[in-house]
Amino acid sequence: MKLPVVAIVGRPNVGKSSLLNCLARRRVSIVDETPGVTRDRVTALIEHEDVTFELVDTGGIGMVDRDDLEEHVERQIEKAVHDANAIIFLADVRDGITALDRDVARRLRERSREIPVFLAVNKVDHAGLEAGVAEFHRLGFGDPFAVSAKEIFGTRDLLDAVTAKLWPTGDIDTEPVMKLAVVGRQNVGKSTFVNAIAREERVIVSEVPGTTRDAVDVHFTKDGRSFVVIDTAGVKQKSSVKSAVEFYSQTRTEAAVRRADVVLLILDASDEITRADKRLGDFIASESRICIIVANKWDLTGGNVATEAYAKYLRDRLPGLLYAPVAFTTAKDSRNIQATIDLAQSLFKQGRKRIGTGELNRVLEAIREQNPPRAKGSKVPKFFYATQVGTLPPSFVIFVNQPSWFAQDYRRYVANSFRQSLGFEEIALDIRWRARTREEKPGSKAGKKAERKAEKARKTKGGGAKRKKIGRGSGSGRGRGQS
Repeated sequence: MKLPVVAIVGRPNVGKSSLLNCLARRRVSIVDETPGVTRDRVTALIEHEDVTFELVDTGGIGMVDRDDLEEHVERQIEKAVHDANAIIFLADVRDGITALDRDVARRLRERSREIPVFLAVNKVDHAGLEAGVAEFHRLGFGDPFAVSAKEIFGTRDLLDAVTAKLWPTGDIDTEPVMKLAVVGRQNVGKSTFVNAIAREERVIVSEVPGTTRDAVDVHFTKDGRSFVVIDTAGVKQKSSVKSAVEFYSQTRTEAAVRRADVVLLILDASDEITRADKRLGDFIASESRICIIVANKWDLTGGNVATEAYAKYLRDRLPGLLYAPVAFTTAKDSRNIQATIDLAQSLFKQGRKRIGTGELNRVLEAIREQNPPRAKGSKVPKFFYATQVGTLPPSFVIFVNQPSWFAQDYRRYVANSFRQSLGFEEIALDIRWRARTREEKPGSKAGKKAERKAEKARKTKGGGAKRKKIGRGSGSGRGRGQS
């Protein structure tokens, strides 16, 4: 079933991104006092009563972009308005009706003959501002909704009205089958890659460095299954991050890596590996994320570099991602894009595999017999048993007598042996080493409790908490400051 789409539209700095974050109950869009921060269409899935819909944040109508991207932003807004099943027209009570508000109203009047348009007046942060909402009747969209994204005021009334005009979706499964994060430094072709997957101009593509600021979720369907591709801002050296917006962009990229099932590390094949590439590769490896290294702009190498030689070059420069397969693409021509997605699906399937405790411990015993850990004086490292506690990435806990007695190179040896023996050759593994108490034997209550604790810790690290519904008692009530 196709989900309804609701677009938030308005002039710059009326709080469109704040409202999206408020309704999504998480930080999706970057919020900053700088006008024109949002450029692309940023989306979130909202659940209210028996309706699930896609909420779209847009750039400010009439914005002046310092990088001359107004035309690109306007196309994104037009696309959002065209595709929407309902529109939230947002204004700012503190400024009253401005000339730009009237321009937005004129643009939306024709669309309002086809779909419902709800006028919401934001930043009604205290009771003294409510009287100012009345003048917005003059815009001609009926009774305006007084809301405060900051204080979570009035959002339930707005949601009730919006969802009443949408079709019920019931208990439709909105969890994507696979989440792909597209990451890399600036101008390596990430947004072009995302548009090639979506087969439309879903995100803005420009030669201007830093065009993408938010982590933009792009939903698409293949073979009847839904996926999410997350386009991210280009990473920079920390010393090069100059503004709050750039800092938030970098933070969003790191969060996208953590919540993705598969990370696509996009590189410019025509350029050398940089410190920013290495830092991002190290971060992906430290988070134990399943990864594909994508050598983009392969056409610019002129056929002078063999794929085998370039893959070896990558292994030398990105040693933390030795396990990651390499794909060669030219995103602007959509070359090898589908093959890369198919490879991601294959790794995704591997990452969901579970290994029985018996098989896992037979492999662990074979490792111990073939290459036992070395003792240091009276400190003799001993294995007890291992268990799998999670997937995506496959996560294991190995119980030993003392974790600190196992050297790092031996831990890498165990991880590589697990990959080769358990069918995880091309994906990352998350392996935790833990000291086992006498009571923590396989099958015991304490042992099972330890496994549950390890699984909970893994989910917390990976941001695996389930999304909460926005409904009664969820913090979107009529009263101010309710939580």
